[in-house]
Amino acid sequence: MDAREILKYVDHTLLKAFATWEDIKLLCDEAIEYKTASVCVPPCYIKKINEVYKDKINICTVIGFPLGYSVTEAKISECAQAVKDGANEIDMVINIADVKNKEYKKVEEEISAIKKVAGNKILKVIIETCYLTEEEKIAMCKAVTDAGADYIKTSTGFGTGGAVLEDIKLFKKYLGESVRIKASGGIKTLEDMETFINEGCSRIGTSSAIKLINDAQR
Repeated sequence: MDAREILKYVDHTLLKAFATWEDIKLLCDEAIEYKTASVCVPPCYIKKINEVYKDKINICTVIGFPLGYSVTEAKISECAQAVKDGANEIDMVINIADVKNKEYKKVEEEISAIKKVAGNKILKVIIETCYLTEEEKIAMCKAVTDAGADYIKTSTGFGTGGAVLEDIKLFKKYLGESVRIKASGGIKTLEDMETFINEGCSRIGTSSAIKLINDAQR
């Protein structure tokens, strides 16, 4: 796969707590130049990016991030504000405690409530696979599907592990046909990105794609 083709799948990501506006601006400029799928940024930068770049860029943000244990009402409020500020895509973190307590229906209801607020914006559901058993991952495939979300996403990148191919294969077996897959966390090579795309991922979350491509072209 051509390197530029890979970038069409990439959510060009910067979610570090100490990211400055100059860092975010560089991220956005790179995303426009290299035509990435989106920029994935902290919620506090959505409004400014929208004001500066308008429709030149597709803005993705995160809610309930990175631990997921905010109450549903707080996540709904975050989502509503993100959409108001100009986000086109929302990556939410599930309440992992609910999963561990086997309250799978509660997780589904939260996803559904947030999707209702997101409306026609894309909702990606981060299930943080590194903390889940196979049974729990299968249950989350059902919850994400039944709640009407657009994507299931492997990881925040802040957990103890990231995307692995075994989970992508599991997702494909148990997800509904309408749900797409985003792999994120620990994807550090062009070969990794291409492998995940070929396995069926529609999005790749990474902060290093453009640097890797520039290094390869040198």
